[in-house]
Amino acid sequence: MNLSGKAVKYWMDKEKISLENILIVTDDVDLDLGILRMRTKGSGGSHNGLNHIIETLLITDWARLRFGIGKDYAKGFQVDYVLGQWSIKEEKILLPRIESAVSIIKSFVLAGATQTMSDFNNK
Repeated sequence: MNLSGKAVKYWMDKEKISLENILIVTDDVDLDLGILRMRTKGSGGSHNGLNHIIETLLITDWARLRFGIGKDYAKGFQVDYVLGQWSIKEEKILLPRIESAVSIIKSFVLAGATQTMSDFNNK
């Protein structure tokens, strides 16, 4: 995951995918559990995979859907938290948000980033 830029660049080149047709979907510990946020540019924050994509593409202007997973882990246990199983409480929050994320992705494909952000962000 930390070297995601290699895969993104490979498929963009191989399939001749333009930047406006790229949507990177990622977990994000910097967002509270279940928060969905779509943007068309920005930094990678503390996410190594996003930062590697930026380093590889040499640009920050591409769509990303960040899926908040929160920071409910002890210092030094981020990997265990991110790759671990959800609690029943987390599952109740996250399962409906996964459905929302699917709707956002479909909207991005059909209507584009600007309309999708207008329709879904802050709702």
